Amino acid sequence: METQKQLPDSTREKRWSGVINADVLKLIAVVTMIIDHIWQAGLVEARWFNWIGRLAFPIFAFQIAEGYVKTSNVKRYALRLLAFALISEIPFNIFCADWVFFPDYQNVIFTLFMGLCAIIAIDKVKKDPSPQNVFLWSLVAIIIVILAELLSVDYGAAGVMTVLTFYLFRDFKYARIFQFLSMILIFVLVFPGNTFVVKLFGNVHFLPVQLFAVFSLIPIWLYNGEKGLRSKALQYGFYIIYPLHLLVIYGVKALCF
Repeated sequence: METQKQLPDSTREKRWSGVINADVLKLIAVVTMIIDHIWQAGLVEARWFNWIGRLAFPIFAFQIAEGYVKTSNVKRYALRLLAFALISEIPFNIFCADWVFFPDYQNVIFTLFMGLCAIIAIDKVKKDPSPQNVFLWSLVAIIIVILAELLSVDYGAAGVMTVLTFYLFRDFKYARIFQFLSMILIFVLVFPGNTFVVKLFGNVHFLPVQLFAVFSLIPIWLYNGEKGLRSKALQYGFYIIYPLHLLVIYGVKALCF
């Protein structure tokens, strides 16, 4: 079986020149996500909580692309994501709809899982560029993107495309330029979401809130390629905090209102 191509040491050193390891990057994503969900629960009126929260998903998407390349067992990685997606669904439903069953909208870990599956399909194309293989696995990747929209997972097709963006442009010479342009395309043109008002030179402009997602590239570009602490407790803690914080915020909201 073909193995993942390794970059030369000099290339890796040039590519990773930041100061943030994977644990710190995850912590930034988790904190910004919690801030966003506090606002979504109606516990604060400050709209900027929602703006800060736009940083979370692209960071998680980036980590899926990195995780695929660096994991020693892709199947186990995918099953772990799927397991926590299933575990998180009831807390997510309770948070979103005050009920354990809410088929209209699925949690973000499903999005990340589908993004990982799309990466696996694309990687099969890279390893075997024969016409029939390119057709088959490109079709699989496209179907996954479409399913993300049809199944109404969080961020939908745009979410899966974000994961793919960070994987496809991972080793490009001008990766940061492509990442920036892709983020503008996905989060400003394709998936703009709500808007906010900016008054500039006497004119009123309505800008998409998802524009703030572009700022997630700052911590992503400061990533140094290091894992951080090699702790199973910390690794699973980052998964567990997703359903746990949803229940905690919901509980606080129920007590306060």
